[in-house]
Amino acid sequence: MKHGGNIYRFAQSLGCLPGQVLDFSANINPRQAVDLNCLQQVQLGPYADPHYGLLKQALQERYPGPPGADIEVFNGASAAIFALLRFLQPDDLVLYAPLYGEYAHIAGELGCRLHIVDRFNELAADIPRRSTIIFVNPSTPDGRLYDLKDWLAKWQSADCTIIIDESFLDFCQTESIADDIARYDKLYLIKSLSKFYGCAGIRIGFVMAASPAIKALKRLEPAWKLSSFDMAYMQQALANTAFIEQTRRQTHDLRGQLHQALSSCGLFRRIYAGQANFLLAELAGMDGYQLQEKLAPSRILIRVCDNFAGLTRRHVRFAVKDERAIAELARCLNALSCPTG
Repeated sequence: MKHGGNIYRFAQSLGCLPGQVLDFSANINPRQAVDLNCLQQVQLGPYADPHYGLLKQALQERYPGPPGADIEVFNGASAAIFALLRFLQPDDLVLYAPLYGEYAHIAGELGCRLHIVDRFNELAADIPRRSTIIFVNPSTPDGRLYDLKDWLAKWQSADCTIIIDESFLDFCQTESIADDIARYDKLYLIKSLSKFYGCAGIRIGFVMAASPAIKALKRLEPAWKLSSFDMAYMQQALANTAFIEQTRRQTHDLRGQLHQALSSCGLFRRIYAGQANFLLAELAGMDGYQLQEKLAPSRILIRVCDNFAGLTRRHVRFAVKDERAIAELARCLNALSCPTG
C-alpha cells in the first residue's frame, strides 16, 4: 500500500471497519472546522452557482491576493495540478523532489522533458531557461519549510514559469508567496483545503495567479465542478477563523508528541524536522513494509515512502493524529523495540 488514505483495503484485510483503523498514512487534520448539522438547510435542488461567487469571496478573504490576481477553484488540489499543467503545456518541467507523484505522472502524460532536482543534496542545481518549476512548500513527505525569496528571484531571472504548491502552509506560522504574483505574471500558487480543514471528502482546491492567466485557464474548464454541499461546507469552514490558530497550536503540540514517540522507541535512524502536520522518519533496521506488517494487528496504518524520488523502503511518514492515537502508536512501537517473552 504505497498511497496514504486507502484505509478501506487495509480494513478489509483485517476484517474491521475503516473507522476502527488508526490511519497515520493520510496527513489530514484530525479536527474539523464545521459541525455537519449546520448544513442541513443546504438546497440541493437548483444548480450550484457556476461562478462560485460566495465561495470565491470567502476564499479571497481567507487567502488575500495582491491587486491584479484572481483564483480558479477545482475539485481538489490534484485536479488543479492536472488542469494547470494541461493549460501550460510545458516543454521542460523541473520537479524539486521528493514531492507528490501526481506531478511526474501528468508530466509523462503530456510528454514533458522531466528534470528532477534532489532537494536534499542538489538544491542549487542548474535548471533549463524558460522551464516550468514546481516546488512544494512546506515540502512532502519531509515537511521542511523553505524561505523561497532568493529562489523566486533566481527562477524569474531564468524566465521560468513557477508553480508553488502551498497545500500544507496553513499549518505553519509564515507568509504565503501570493504577493509575489503582483511582481511576476508567470507565478502560480496551488492550495489544497482538505488537509488543513480535515475534510478529505470535500474536494476543493484552487489556483491563484495573475488575472489574465486565470481568465485563460478558465476557458478550458467546465462549469459546475463543485457541488452545492462542497461549497456550503467550505464557506462555513473558512468562516471559522478561530480554527486557524487553534489548529496551528494543536499541530505544534501533537507533532512534538509524535516526535517523542518516534525518537524514544529506538527503531529509527533519523527523524526529519518537519514543520507541517506529519513527520518523515528513516528506519534503522527493518524496512517500512515490515513495520507496516507488524503494526497491522494493532490496526495502525502508516505510509511507506519508497515511491518518492530519492527515498527508500526504510522511509516512512506518520501523520499528526490526536493524543490517543499517538499514545497507542508509541505503545506499539515500544513493544516492537522491546519484545517480551
